[in-house]
Amino acid sequence: MKLLRHGPKGQERPALLDANGQVRDLSALMPDITPATLSPAGLAALRSLDVSTLPVVPQGELAVPWSGMGKFICIGLNYADHAAESNAPIPKEPIVFMKPTSVAVGCNHAVVLPQGSVKTDWEVELGVVIGSKARYVSEADALAHVAGYCVVNDVSEREYQLERSGTWDKGKGCDTFGPVGPWLVTGDEAGDPQALSMWLEVNGHRYQNGSTRTMIFGVAHLVSYVSRFMTLHPGDLITTGTPPGVGMGVKPQSVYLKPGDVMRLGIQGLGEQRQVVHAWDPALIDG
Repeated sequence: MKLLRHGPKGQERPALLDANGQVRDLSALMPDITPATLSPAGLAALRSLDVSTLPVVPQGELAVPWSGMGKFICIGLNYADHAAESNAPIPKEPIVFMKPTSVAVGCNHAVVLPQGSVKTDWEVELGVVIGSKARYVSEADALAHVAGYCVVNDVSEREYQLERSGTWDKGKGCDTFGPVGPWLVTGDEAGDPQALSMWLEVNGHRYQNGSTRTMIFGVAHLVSYVSRFMTLHPGDLITTGTPPGVGMGVKPQSVYLKPGDVMRLGIQGLGEQRQVVHAWDPALIDG
């Protein structure tokens, strides 16, 4: 299944995308797509529906595909060639950091540069959405705790992240720096999470062209690993790192985002995103 939420901010409606690409309204059955919806029982109830009986509705503005995200967990330098372009050693264990959930916006939402930004960068990533509580789970059992997958753009301000001391959080946590969606694709439909092609373009130029096959640490390992350090709950999101081709790694001179730039990105079977970059404007964040 492909689950989505759409409509004006604060008035999002739950829906799913049928096999013909039509948006089918779920609001008569549930007020929202919540962490409870993503549980094994919740997804089983949705699978039992006769989708053809659900009303077809026009697609509104796409929001994050589920509400109630508790944690936005990120994995850094999880592709060896991206580590190389970042002049960083290949990690011996997964690098774990967090974004505040306030970064999360819909897949086509404006990306707003923070005040004084000079090195804002892009990162297409596979997002893993937790469906059942995971604590010290084995790698063999890890994927049973996954509800589905989504596209994430892990937008990063590199000066804030790398040149202003401390942890990465300052460069990762700016408003709008976490577009998610368009859909949450359940695991049964997404297929093997280690066999998905992924790409990103800025102004029509293809910068990233990779595959989840080349992850250093695969999805099952990551879910198991993170569950040793924090309990994972339904609705939590783990983004799994980016392949090479980020702006920081462009030679001979890095390329960073500026107002008016257009990012397009996607992952095989999980849909596409499109964001226009804007100069600082709080109305684009709060409106």
